Amino acid sequence: MRYYAVAEIEITDQSWVPTYVKNVTRLVEQHGGRYLARTSRIEKLEGQRKLPQIFLIIEWPSKDVASAFYECDEYRPYRLNRMEGARNEFLLVAGEDMTKTAQIAE
Repeated sequence: MRYYAVAEIEITDQSWVPTYVKNVTRLVEQHGGRYLARTSRIEKLEGQRKLPQIFLIIEWPSKDVASAFYECDEYRPYRLNRMEGARNEFLLVAGEDMTKTAQIAE
């Protein structure tokens, strides 16, 4: 089953961003991830929460692959820099319909 890393990011210190984007994009793709969105073009349709500065969606082939990437030694320094230089909400979401009524591609 596919899994999706979904993140809301508010950058508080820009210094880490260029190196992170340059290197982590490549790492994600080398580890089997595929960017579906990394954008600041966000429109609220409903809700009370403040819009994030950046919204991110990465598709992973499985939970194990996504978790292995998140914990890998190669990504760790970039993850720590991001965590120090931004407020982040990172989620890992199963690519399923719990009601079993939607047609979700495997």
